[in-house]
Amino acid sequence: MSDADFAWDDQRAFLTVLDTGSLSAAARSLGLTQPTVRNRVDKLERAIGHPLFVRGVNGLAPTPEALGLAGHVRRMAHASEAFRREAEGAASEVAGPVRLSVSDFVGIEVVPPMLAALRERHPRLTVELLLTNANADLPGQEADVAVRMARPSQNSLVARHVGSIPLGFFASPAYLDRNGVPETIADLTRHAMVGPDRMPAYVAIVDALSREAGGPLSIALRSDSHPAQLAAIRAGIGIGVMQVPVGERDLVRVLPDRVVFGLDTWIVAHEDVRRSARIDALFNHLVESFQAYCSQ
Repeated sequence: MSDADFAWDDQRAFLTVLDTGSLSAAARSLGLTQPTVRNRVDKLERAIGHPLFVRGVNGLAPTPEALGLAGHVRRMAHASEAFRREAEGAASEVAGPVRLSVSDFVGIEVVPPMLAALRERHPRLTVELLLTNANADLPGQEADVAVRMARPSQNSLVARHVGSIPLGFFASPAYLDRNGVPETIADLTRHAMVGPDRMPAYVAIVDALSREAGGPLSIALRSDSHPAQLAAIRAGIGIGVMQVPVGERDLVRVLPDRVVFGLDTWIVAHEDVRRSARIDALFNHLVESFQAYCSQ
């Protein structure tokens, strides 16, 4: 076999079909025709010597061989994206693309104003925002910079602890008008609550609060999505736990002297990519911005 048998375009087509689940969706994602995508996957299958997909009732299903190869191709895709970002921005210039990984809540509610201020300072900088509640693979170049709520363990990463984000109880004005304002933790047992669904760490916090309150908290809406919890609190469904700087924008803090817990926050980047001026600019700006955010 020659290197041409494993052309990157064919591997990228395979990965996109795997991620999207169909030839038509992959074609739309890649900006190609469906026959072109099919031909590229067929070519890769011939080079490998076995099928990568089988057709099932729900579309194309990957074979075990495809799942085994996917990780290698995905790492190549991340490296290709990192190469593109580096090529589009000179190392000494704060311009071009930089990829930032954050949780969905932070990406929706917290970082947009920070990024707007960064763009005012560096208008030629383009931020690619990856919303994921999993830790992005920075050594694998899935992202350039990440905001994390735990200290990274890899020695190859540069990390700055920027503080602890306080979380408190919040409710909408309309909910409190209808149901009154709780004065103690015990009072929460007589209110509707917005809380987690199955995430063990957060369920454990609810259990601890129930024990402190002397009875179970009544959860009116359960969700492990923090944006969904915030939307439910704003809609007046019940009292919930929220990052204090976000909740104080348009909600009423309940039991204002009580910090439920704090989210230790880290800004993280791979030690090599910080040599780029644009990545360093984003990293330093987020450190400064989150330090201010945590201290509100």
